[in-house]
Amino acid sequence: MDFQILYLINGIHFDFLDRLMVLITHMGTKGIFWILVGVALLLFRKTRLCGLTVLIALLLSLLIGNIALKNIVARPRPCWIDTTVNMLVAVPKDYSFPSGHTFASFAAAASIFLYYKKAGAAALILAFLIGFSRLYLFVHFPTDVLAGAVLGIGAAAVSQYLALKFSERNKKLNIS
Repeated sequence: MDFQILYLINGIHFDFLDRLMVLITHMGTKGIFWILVGVALLLFRKTRLCGLTVLIALLLSLLIGNIALKNIVARPRPCWIDTTVNMLVAVPKDYSFPSGHTFASFAAAASIFLYYKKAGAAALILAFLIGFSRLYLFVHFPTDVLAGAVLGIGAAAVSQYLALKFSERNKKLNIS
């Protein structure tokens, strides 16, 4: 079923969308966009807790997704299996499950949503588009992207808990 969905998506390619999906996918590369968002949020007292939550969530996505799960599951990418598909991006060298772009994007976006609903909704739309771009570009299976989204949302919840505990501890010590 994963390949059926990918082939269906692959049938909607056209030049403008190809360029757009490449641009969107690059926004999720190495989580740099989301790291910059997290750091920017840390700069202002009003958004500092949200920024801390974003950065903790990104760290969790790196540790759980890219370092642990990808190597434990060791799932080949669809572009490794079906090499006849025209690739618009370089073929990734790491494993497919879960989608790291999606995991990091949903971890950061859901973290923002926990504090700021409107900005968080916009961030979640971007996270969805980044996840979809991974399917469009034939570098992930739909289940990789779905798992990345679910894990990212979970990482955001855990990160908010950790950030609040850290913040409470610092207030007690007058570090803030």
